[in-house]
Amino acid sequence: MPYLQDLTLRLAMGASQIDREVRDRHANWLLSQQRDDGGFAGREGDSDPYYTAFGLRALWILDALDQSIGDRAAAFLRSRLTAKESIIDMISLIFGAAICELSVGSVVIDDDDLVWRQNIANLLGTLRTDDGGFAKTPEGRAGSTYQTFLSLLCHELIEIEPAEPNRLIDFIGSQAHPDGGYLEIRAAKRAGVNPTAAAIGTLKTLGQLNRVDHTDTIDFLGEMQSDEGGLSANTRIPFADLLSTCTGLITLTDLDAAGEVDVRAAERYAMSMQSPDGGFVGFALDQTADVEYSFYGVATLALCKLATS
Repeated sequence: MPYLQDLTLRLAMGASQIDREVRDRHANWLLSQQRDDGGFAGREGDSDPYYTAFGLRALWILDALDQSIGDRAAAFLRSRLTAKESIIDMISLIFGAAICELSVGSVVIDDDDLVWRQNIANLLGTLRTDDGGFAKTPEGRAGSTYQTFLSLLCHELIEIEPAEPNRLIDFIGSQAHPDGGYLEIRAAKRAGVNPTAAAIGTLKTLGQLNRVDHTDTIDFLGEMQSDEGGLSANTRIPFADLLSTCTGLITLTDLDAAGEVDVRAAERYAMSMQSPDGGFVGFALDQTADVEYSFYGVATLALCKLATS
């Protein structure tokens, strides 16, 4: 089963255990964020594939993605197939398309459109770097751990294997930091929760999760839990955020080590990030809910339920 589908189904199982009132409040808020064109947007600007993919994922795990919502979102994504998108928006379009098809059967990318799929594979190929990873742009000279993970997921969804997959494994190994975490780029001075999650996700997608001992990685993630209950992005950041909390918990769950953090404290932290009218903010000083952080919030609560059930 593709990584994205497996993760989403697991999150849906956990989300089903969230209190009904909490689920409904956030589902209704997310539904209100769908624009007239069928897409979702960030805190400002027009709809785009990036936020649309997050909106769809959040609604799906809340069991609130019905045929009408999915069809409208699919129509929006189809309208962007021939647009000149950024790399991240193109990858998000593919993620969103997969969700529309899996959840309500609404097809965005025709299975017979092999040319479009190959064009995407060729585009991703322009991001490959000498170190074996994928850069964020074709001009990049060093692989990004996060971009490598996203690119691999994209290859999995379009069903075209990336060139030299063994070099991806070598790249991830080269990003390992002595403290157990992983670097985002080789020039980084310290490991972070999110690149660590991307590294472990890459190994899992490649079926190589048992290739190395993850004891130090588990310890690293455990040390990132702050007094707030959530996880901080790295050792220099003095506060927790929902993104790091979510990705850290996903990683610990994949490593069968969710119990290495105080899950109840993480759940309380996520609940404290709720906006009164629905949706989630990203961190304690944030004041505006958005679609992306609402996915992280719902996903964090779902992961906590899975860990304590």
